Amino acid sequence: MNEQFTPIRGVVLTDGKCAHALELEISYLRSLEAGRLLAGFYENAGLRTSFVRYGGWEGKLIAGHTMGHYLSALAQAATNAGVKETARGELLEKLQYIVGKLAFCQEHTRGKRGFLWAAPLVTGGAEAQFDNVERSKTNIKREAWVPWYTMHKILAGLLDAYRLAGLPLALTVAEKLGDWAAERALSWDTRTRKRVLAVEYGGMNDALYTLYSFTGNPAHARAAHVFDEEPLFDEILSGGRDVLKDKHANTTIPKILGALNRYLTLHGKVLDGKRVNAERYLNVARTFFDIVAERHTYVTGGSSEWERFGADYVLDAERTNCNCETCISYNMLKLARNLFCLTGEKKYADYYDNTFTNSILPSQNPETGMTTYFQPMAGGFFKVFSRPFDKFWCCTGSGMENFTKLGDGAFYRRSGEIFIEQYLAARVDEGVAFALECDFPMSDRGTLRLTRADAPTVFHLRIPDWASDSMRLAVNGKRPNFKEEEGHIAVELCEGDELTFRIPVTVTLMGLPDGDALAFRYGGAVLSADLGTEDMEETETGVDVTIPARRKMKSERIYFEDLADVLESPEKYLVREGNAFRLTGGDVGYTFVPHYKRYRERYAIYFRLSEGVRGEEKLAREPLDSVLAGYGQYEADELHSLTEQNSVGVAADRSYRYAKAGGYFSYDLEVGKARACSLQITLLRADNGKPLRIFVGGEKIFDEYLMYTMGEEEYTRAVPISPEILARAAHEKGAESKKRVVTVRFEGAKGRASARVCGAIQLYAE
Repeated sequence: MNEQFTPIRGVVLTDGKCAHALELEISYLRSLEAGRLLAGFYENAGLRTSFVRYGGWEGKLIAGHTMGHYLSALAQAATNAGVKETARGELLEKLQYIVGKLAFCQEHTRGKRGFLWAAPLVTGGAEAQFDNVERSKTNIKREAWVPWYTMHKILAGLLDAYRLAGLPLALTVAEKLGDWAAERALSWDTRTRKRVLAVEYGGMNDALYTLYSFTGNPAHARAAHVFDEEPLFDEILSGGRDVLKDKHANTTIPKILGALNRYLTLHGKVLDGKRVNAERYLNVARTFFDIVAERHTYVTGGSSEWERFGADYVLDAERTNCNCETCISYNMLKLARNLFCLTGEKKYADYYDNTFTNSILPSQNPETGMTTYFQPMAGGFFKVFSRPFDKFWCCTGSGMENFTKLGDGAFYRRSGEIFIEQYLAARVDEGVAFALECDFPMSDRGTLRLTRADAPTVFHLRIPDWASDSMRLAVNGKRPNFKEEEGHIAVELCEGDELTFRIPVTVTLMGLPDGDALAFRYGGAVLSADLGTEDMEETETGVDVTIPARRKMKSERIYFEDLADVLESPEKYLVREGNAFRLTGGDVGYTFVPHYKRYRERYAIYFRLSEGVRGEEKLAREPLDSVLAGYGQYEADELHSLTEQNSVGVAADRSYRYAKAGGYFSYDLEVGKARACSLQITLLRADNGKPLRIFVGGEKIFDEYLMYTMGEEEYTRAVPISPEILARAAHEKGAESKKRVVTVRFEGAKGRASARVCGAIQLYAE
């Protein structure tokens, strides 16, 4: 590897949208009460406090994860040159106060030495959630949600408080917590380790490698390696088709960040008397990035449907109201940034720029500062944002971090040279001082002024993947000497020089590998169409996650007289008018704006462009209801009401649930007004010979010992539910908004465990 790139931190973003987003985030951080975020830690340590913990996820078994994000966000904000000095001081004091109180709670822990925890206690004592995961007891309401995921957030937040804000006490608390984690993890036998790694554990490997980089304690590195999921890494390195299919996206990405951190922290170093060769882990990270970017990514840079990767190159078919979890973009940007620092390869900067512009910036409501969980890719839905004090989703926490580190992927240094990787208006003062003025893509011109430099400095300007033609440059009004290398234009500037440049922008069309859906982009900004504000009713899925209730769009298809001309010259049909764009020449018209400006109304990003005259369209068949087997958050919500006894849910690989011998699991599924239905389930060929019984309202509809003889590893079965059974089983549920549901129960037979039921269990009207 060549000399690594170092991100420049002395950045003040003067870009209007970014400066406003930062201001909103700082206001939100200041509004949160430290005492309420600390309340759970006090309770778990047996200490009295007058504060009451926040609600939402902070009242569930995942409580404490917000504190981890909050620590990171405070540390970023307190050292962000773009935050006003008085606010930085206030946030630093808050950070110091919280770290001090966490240290106090840690001293009084009711778990083993070093343990620190905030979630409501479950039966079995202070560390019961961790004990339960080791025993595959993972009911998220009464046994365990994702305790190692939560622990990762707490540990990472403490490390950021030390790494960024320089608080020695934060490292002391983190070191004790790392000692506790190492003692537990290093005691696992193979079977226990497999059980633990089957439940989302965040980036525990990542955090423990970072801790080791500060402490040098070999136990921390050994414990990190326990969380390195080698079978997953083998799958990824194979590069085979569908290696990520059905894997929970935001469970997987932090594991890869940990793999990359093993390379960063240990490669070529001596551990336990042996020199570590970690090339494998760098290759894992690079291969994984390519798979996600090439096979699983929408035009916005976001990925996933219902938080999971689908089959390779299957994106159009999975556009719904629950695409593109914001945490996924947050973690993929970390991966892209780290890989760019290591390799300098332009593709990582291109990905970062696109995802930042079209996934992160659009995730914040510019009026309230609240952030999204999902960003729908199906036309006719709208964005739903969190609430400040009673939601506390994972994406609320990552949102705190996203908007206190804006610009962290824009400017880099290597060997005294400066690399411009994002065109954001900013002032930079780190060794050299310069100002960048631009407003891409709404203007195609920019100016860079080098205001202080002790010697001539080479600037490398990324040639963005959205440039529609060659860049043009002038230094002090004259054409400079420059050269193109590795996707950048290199030009030398001296103190006082002014570099002006133009990056041509135009309208382009971006497609998906499956189907005929196309999205419009102007320069680097994805455009979305305004579909109005009719019936903006919200509903909930999972645990307290708010989503749009209904889709309002009759068709995504637009008809033109000459489709070939539209595809060749889309700028002729999407005409810019001020800061908006008007679609012309089709049988329907829409007004578009950059998607990062869209937050109030329903929208569409993808369209199907056709030639001719509109006829009758056959609408895709949509399920009445679905539930994600094995992923507790979406099983145990109010509607689906997972009820189980002696069953096991797994979400780390493909998600599935099965009943142990004598056990069962059941869900309520909404049938609406349907008079006959079919239940669609996904099964595994590897479970041939295992029994599965399915009951609806207590009446058996399926009873087989599975025997699948085709080649696929997984397959679907459609099980009919007769009108007679449906009529007897259907009942109303809900106090205010009554829904007609049936209870569907799964179990094994004759003292044997059931086959695994995988992924989405779907109910269709017949």
